[in-house]
Amino acid sequence: MPSEHPDKTGHGYVIERYVMRMDSGHPRYLELNSAHLLRPGWPHAERFARHLIDDAATITDEELEALLAYEWRSRLTAAWLIGVGRRASFRERIESLLLASEVCYSGGGYCFALARLGTRADSEILTTYLDQYLSRTDLHYDQPAALGSLLRLDAQLGTHYADRFTQPDGPWHRWVKGVGRLGYPSHSPAELRRWTDLQCDFANGWPLL
Repeated sequence: MPSEHPDKTGHGYVIERYVMRMDSGHPRYLELNSAHLLRPGWPHAERFARHLIDDAATITDEELEALLAYEWRSRLTAAWLIGVGRRASFRERIESLLLASEVCYSGGGYCFALARLGTRADSEILTTYLDQYLSRTDLHYDQPAALGSLLRLDAQLGTHYADRFTQPDGPWHRWVKGVGRLGYPSHSPAELRRWTDLQCDFANGWPLL
């Protein structure tokens, strides 16, 4: 999928408005790509959450498309706004971007968005991704985020999509053994689900409660 700067569609302003927005002393995309916003006591949590929720409610579909068509910072931000706002109309777009895995960092946002959309269709997308990428023990992409999101959906929907991945000596354990412990502090399925739960709790506005 070719990258297209939002300027080309008359949406150049979306980078500054949504991606580079400063609610914490750092650009929004940088906080979304870090663990800061999920840490207890983060001093910017309320302001960050309020503006994220507000933007997710007001951003237009055309603006989201402009972000998704650009580079990883824009795609990551768009995925979070889609997830927070539960924009189900973007499910197929998120699916295509996740499965393609063209750019770094944005995939975690796609997995978060699917966890927030919260249906069997989203579980099936994550399952397809894991089928494709857990066999690649040479690649450390978004396998942890995908499994965490799938486990959350299983718990919510009463399904068992993740079972065949997490069984002893199954695809998940073989992948972890193959790539080593990169990127995430733990590859425990329980910890990965907890990470997704924290993201979704933040999207629900817990800093504002």
